[in-house]
Amino acid sequence: MTVLILTCEEDVTADMVVVHLNATGVPVVRLDPADLTGGVALSGEFVHGAFRGHLSSGGRLVSIDGLRSIWVRRPGVPAARAAAPSAWLTEEASQALYGMLRGCGARWMNHPDAARRARHKPWQLRLAQRCGLPVPATLITTFPQAAREFADRYPDLVVKPVSGAHPQDPPRAVPTSRVAPDTDFSAVAFGPTLLQRRVAKRADIRLTVVGERMLAARKAVAEDADPDAVDVRFAPSTAPWCPVEVPPRVAAAVRAYVSDAELAYGAFDFAEDADGMWWFLECNQSGQFGFVEVDTGQPIALSVAEWLARPRPQPRARVNGADSAVR
Repeated sequence: MTVLILTCEEDVTADMVVVHLNATGVPVVRLDPADLTGGVALSGEFVHGAFRGHLSSGGRLVSIDGLRSIWVRRPGVPAARAAAPSAWLTEEASQALYGMLRGCGARWMNHPDAARRARHKPWQLRLAQRCGLPVPATLITTFPQAAREFADRYPDLVVKPVSGAHPQDPPRAVPTSRVAPDTDFSAVAFGPTLLQRRVAKRADIRLTVVGERMLAARKAVAEDADPDAVDVRFAPSTAPWCPVEVPPRVAAAVRAYVSDAELAYGAFDFAEDADGMWWFLECNQSGQFGFVEVDTGQPIALSVAEWLARPRPQPRARVNGADSAVR
C-alpha cells in the first residue's frame, strides 16, 4: 500500500521523510493539490458505498483505496495553478479531492478537520491551559482601550499575528515583536491584534510530537542577547539546538493535548523561564523540523516515515448495531 504526501514542490522537510520511505521500500506518491487540473488528475466512482478510483501525478497512478496513510504537509490551494483558476474551481477541486480521500480508510497526519481546528490560536491556548500547560496572559482585540488597559496590567508585552504566516506567495513569516512602552494602540482598531505577556526566557524549546514519540530540543538565549529580539526565528544567534528531556508533567500535558486535538503530529513551541518552567506559546500542526534534526541528530524524519509506513487501520463492520473491527 502507498503513502500519499500532499505538499508543495519545494519542501525539503518532506524530502527528508521520502528518503526514509524509499529506503524501506514503502511506495510513496507526492503531489500538490495546486496542480489540479494540470499535472494532477483524479477520478473516482461511488461503488458499494465508497469511492473507488485513482490519483495521477507526474506520470504515476495510485489507487485511492490502496493508500495506507496521507501526510498533509504543506499542500497548495487546490487548482491554484490551473489554466483558468477561480474560486469556484478551487472549491470544486477541494471538495472532490479531500471528499474522496476522507472515505478511503487511510491514516492521516493530520486529518484536515483536526488540522483546520488546531490552527486557531485562541483554541490552542484554551486547550493547552485545560491540559495543564502554563499559558502567558493573552489578549486578542480590536478595541484600543482594551489594549491600553491590558498594557497597564502587563507592561512588558509582545505582539504576534493571530493566524501565523502572511498569505503571500511564498508565505512570509511575521515575527513576534516586543511592544514599545509608549505605544498608543490606535491601530488595533484596524484588525484583530494578539498581545501577550512576554516571558523572560532563558531558552527556547521546540517539542516535536510524532504519534506517541516526543523529541524535544533546547536553544539557550545568550546572556548578551538583545532583549528586543524575542522571536527565535529572527534572533541572531550561533547557539545550536540541543536535545533535552521532556519534564514528566509537560509530557503528560502534551499527550492530553494531542489526544484532545486528534493530532498525529505537532510542533510545540515553549519559552523556558529562569525557574525552568516551560510556557506554552503555540502548537503548529504542520511545523518544520529539519532545522532541529540537523542540529540535534534527532530522528524526526525517520519517526514520521515509520508512522506513515504503519499498516492502515482495519475496517469496521456493523455487528448487531455496534461497530466491530474486522480482523
